[in-house]
Amino acid sequence: MFTFIDLFAGIGGTRLAFEKAGGECVFTSEWDKFCHYTYYANFGEKPAGDITKIDAADIPDHDVLLAGFPCQPFSIAGVSKKISLGREHGFDDKLQGNLFFDIARILKEKRPKVFMLENVKNLKSHDKGKTYKVISDTLKLLNYKIFVKIVDAKHYVPQHRERIFIVGFDKKKFRNIKFKFPKMPEARRYELDEILLSDVDNKYTLTERLWLYLKNYAKKHRERGNGFGYGLIDSTKDKYTRTLSARYYKDGSEILIKQDKRRPRRLTPRECARLMGFDDSFKIVVSDTQAYRQFGNSLVVPVVEDIASKIVNHLNTGKKYGQNYNKAQKLEHVAYQV
Repeated sequence: MFTFIDLFAGIGGTRLAFEKAGGECVFTSEWDKFCHYTYYANFGEKPAGDITKIDAADIPDHDVLLAGFPCQPFSIAGVSKKISLGREHGFDDKLQGNLFFDIARILKEKRPKVFMLENVKNLKSHDKGKTYKVISDTLKLLNYKIFVKIVDAKHYVPQHRERIFIVGFDKKKFRNIKFKFPKMPEARRYELDEILLSDVDNKYTLTERLWLYLKNYAKKHRERGNGFGYGLIDSTKDKYTRTLSARYYKDGSEILIKQDKRRPRRLTPRECARLMGFDDSFKIVVSDTQAYRQFGNSLVVPVVEDIASKIVNHLNTGKKYGQNYNKAQKLEHVAYQV
C-alpha cells in the first residue's frame, strides 16, 4: 500500500488509475465546483478547494504527488487565444501559469518519494523552451531525477491525444534510478465502434443552421490554405478521433459522428467518457455542457494506469538509501521562488 495526493484533480481520472495500482488517496484539491459534484458522486468525497490558499504543511504526508496542472497557459490554442486578447501567457499568466510553483512548494515541504505531472505536448516548446526549462530546473534543484515522455492516447483509446508526462524520483531516497515508461499496448481499451451508443437522442444531431455554418467555415479556411475545419468521423472506416477538448460543448466540431441520411451528431457525454477511458460505472451527474468540459480536461485513464503500474513497481523494487543517509542529506538551494 502507498499513499498519494491528487492536485488539480478534475473529476478523478488520475485517482482511479492510482487506486487500481493499489494506492490510497489521502488528499485532493480541485477548485471547480461542478467537478466537485462529479467527484463526490464517484468517490464520496469533496475535494479541497483552491490549492494556492492551502498551506503545504497542512497536506498529509504521502508517497506520490500527482498533478495535471492547468494547461491553458502552455497549450497552442490557449496561448493563441491569450495573445489575441492581449493577455499574458506561460509563467507571466498570474492566474494559471504560476500554479506550477504551488506544486514545487508542496514537493519542497512534503518530500514525496515520487511525483507524476501531466500537461499538454506544447509545454516543452512553449516560449522557445524557456517555460519547460524553468519547470525542469526547478524539479532538479529540488533534488528529483526526472523522466519525461510524450504519450499519444490513441494506443489506449480511439483518440489522438498527445500529452507530456513528467515523473520524478527523490534522489535522497532512491539510488541508481532507472525508471522506464511503459511500452504502448497492443490493444486499445475501446475501439471506435465500441464507444458509440446504438440509441442516441436527436438533440445530439446538429441543427441545419449549425451544420451549414461549420461547412462554410471549413470551406473558407480551405480556400485560404488553412487546416481549420470540423472532424467528421466514419465509424466504419476511421480508427480514432481528433483530440477531445474542453470547448466541445460549443459546437462539437472537432469530433462529429457521421450518420446515414442525416446531419452529423455530437458525441454524448457517455461516449466522451469512454473516449477518455472511463468505465460505464463512472457516474455523470452534471449537465452536458459541464460534462463535456470535464471529460475534455481529464486524463485518459488507461494511459495513467500503465504509468502508475511502472511507478509502483519502482517503489516496490527500486534500490533505496538507508535511513541514516536520508537524515544526513540537506535539501539543495532552490534558485526559483517556490
